[in-house]
Amino acid sequence: MTTPRATEIVREAVLGAPEEADPAWPWHRPGVYAVAPGVFRIPLPLPDAGLHSVNAYVLDEPDGVVVVDPGQATPDGREHLARGLEMLGRHPRQVRRCLVTHVHRDHYTRAVELRREFGPSVALGRREQRSLALIADPAHSVVGAQLELLLRCGATGLARELADADDGVPRDLYEEPDTWIGDEEVQLGSRVLRAIPTPGHTRGHLVFRDELSGLLLAGDHVLPHITPSIGFEPDVPARPLGDYLRSLALVRALPDTWLLPAHGHVTRSVHRRVDELQEHHAHRLEETVAPLLERTSTAAEVASHLRWTRRRRAFEDLGPFDRMLAVLETRSHLDVLVDRGRARRVDEDGVERYAGV
Repeated sequence: MTTPRATEIVREAVLGAPEEADPAWPWHRPGVYAVAPGVFRIPLPLPDAGLHSVNAYVLDEPDGVVVVDPGQATPDGREHLARGLEMLGRHPRQVRRCLVTHVHRDHYTRAVELRREFGPSVALGRREQRSLALIADPAHSVVGAQLELLLRCGATGLARELADADDGVPRDLYEEPDTWIGDEEVQLGSRVLRAIPTPGHTRGHLVFRDELSGLLLAGDHVLPHITPSIGFEPDVPARPLGDYLRSLALVRALPDTWLLPAHGHVTRSVHRRVDELQEHHAHRLEETVAPLLERTSTAAEVASHLRWTRRRRAFEDLGPFDRMLAVLETRSHLDVLVDRGRARRVDEDGVERYAGV
């Protein structure tokens, strides 16, 4: 594949695995990438340097454009999406529908902005209703639920560090969608997508499956390079990791398709990546239970002994927000171990402590 000029539409290099990608060709490089007939990937930049970008998928239908995950409401994201549509001979006013996999800012807020400017309808998973209402409430802390959980995890100092955290997104951008959807077919002109609830990353996360074309628009449920955060939302479920593992199994049971993720390259096989994610979490459960065989520990204490990210970074080398995600992910793994009879939990003055069984 050659380097694209700003006016070119480049065929997506559908890979067997992310390792096959040309290192000079990062997935977030700006451009328009033809994934399949009538389906295009447009990476949109994010203010979060860790994620780089989010993939908006444009479904170019004869009667208008459908965008899956239009990104975050930022000037750069707005410009890149408009430029990408222009390269396809389209204009944002021709977007007639936005389908959003979940409520997080880097997926949802540009859909609301597009609706205000040009009027397309917006659809979101119905189990996101309570989280959306909480995010939209100015009286509600963006990470309030997470701060309460950090205290239960024994991470009092970290909770203090994050007490004033805010995502910087105006709350009025979290308007309700036009349509709440669940497990159902979504008719888009000549194309039919099946919306499939996949709770775990959030309660109401959806993937969209194009069975005829063999595509899975996976949002953050299946990512080719990283494992998604679990249960980072205002309305935190009791067992987000258990939900996520069941959702992975649900997707794995379907016929294999191309993987169209929200962050990362398009790859050939959903099954291959789901197998890797399941193996990762099985290994992580073993790493998580190991310290409990020696002493009773809080989630924060266990997290501090684990390595994090693909680069196997030490806990203390992470920033405050990533340390919060690490502690809460550790708690989710500990709760799965409790449910499987491999650990037990006791509450001591509002702090959860775990021991091996």
